[in-house]
Amino acid sequence: MNELLINEAYLIWLNDLKSKIKQSQIKASLAVNCQLILLYWELGGQIVEKQEKALWGSGFINQLSKDLQTEFPEMSGFSKRNIELIRQWFLFYRENFVIAKQLVSQLQSFEIELNSHQCVTNSAKNSNLKQLGSNLENNNSEIIPKSEEQFENSSQNIREISDPLFQIPWGHHILIIQKIKNAKEAYFYISETIANNWSRSVLEYQIETKLYVRQGKAITNFAYTLPEVESDLANALLKDPYNFEFLTLSSQVKERELEQKLVQNITQFLLELGKGFAYMGRQFPFTVGGKVFRTDLLFYHTRLKCYIVLELKVTEFEPEYLGKLNFYLTVINELIKEREDKPTIGILLCKNKNSVVVDFALKDINKPMGVSEFTYTELPDEIKNALPTAEQFTQQLNLQDGKD
Repeated sequence: MNELLINEAYLIWLNDLKSKIKQSQIKASLAVNCQLILLYWELGGQIVEKQEKALWGSGFINQLSKDLQTEFPEMSGFSKRNIELIRQWFLFYRENFVIAKQLVSQLQSFEIELNSHQCVTNSAKNSNLKQLGSNLENNNSEIIPKSEEQFENSSQNIREISDPLFQIPWGHHILIIQKIKNAKEAYFYISETIANNWSRSVLEYQIETKLYVRQGKAITNFAYTLPEVESDLANALLKDPYNFEFLTLSSQVKERELEQKLVQNITQFLLELGKGFAYMGRQFPFTVGGKVFRTDLLFYHTRLKCYIVLELKVTEFEPEYLGKLNFYLTVINELIKEREDKPTIGILLCKNKNSVVVDFALKDINKPMGVSEFTYTELPDEIKNALPTAEQFTQQLNLQDGKD
């Protein structure tokens, strides 16, 4: 007989745990994600505490899994593997860092009624959560080491300090702790998931393409061409480099070809650009002095409330590229922008750049611009030339159909 089954302390604790799970089921049927993650946090904390203090042995988790699955057969979250993941998840966040008091006051403003386990869902609070992620990213908040005393009541601390933790699905949490090594980066992806409503596949894509190290890294002049709030938001939106790995192009790709391929893959392209970009058109025309000019790509940003001109260059950055972009911004502001729209922003994407040259080139430009690099999957020219074009492939299929 398993010794835990006759251990009075274990049986008392197990009965108390079962009661809490039943209460949680009654309150939210565990269908509300916030409830489930809160439950997992408390379960993880108690498992760690019992393993550290009760010394119930190596078979503890296996026995606990059997007991909980017997009591709650309709729930799929009490397998031995998932309980081990719950424990790992709890330790990951407990052992990495504690956010200092200034973040506590920010999170309290979200008005989350934790005692009744209510979740934040509206866009304004999601915006605050995204700002929290930005604060973590920019080291605006003091990160202090964890001490054992600070975690004597782990569940209460995490509820007061780290509420975003309870607002993404469990599958997202598993993905994060399996792929991310530090809690600061993990919180960035948590806050971005909440702000952008990412599915697990989109979250995985963003992790694989290293969004954490790319977000907000473009060289811009936003600090002195936009109001502070708009500048911060615009800077946070831009990446460096932009990842166009969903494209396979030759090393000698032309700008029009790159532009065409991005539009053909507009779903992936918009995902890489980020939330808020609305596609307005390619080779967007306007007439000045009887002459027709065309931007490469034109967007409208729903959060910044402004047009965004995106220019593509398949060569290294040259200062004169900004002169053409500056002209486009002037024309959009004068001929297309409505009174309620904010000033148009320019984004220049180059194959590569010298950051010092870019910084100098932007200094005396009074319109908001940013410069980033982009990457794509390069196919050697000899292989690309050997492949049939789309037209040739279609002709071959038609010939084959005629023979049949």
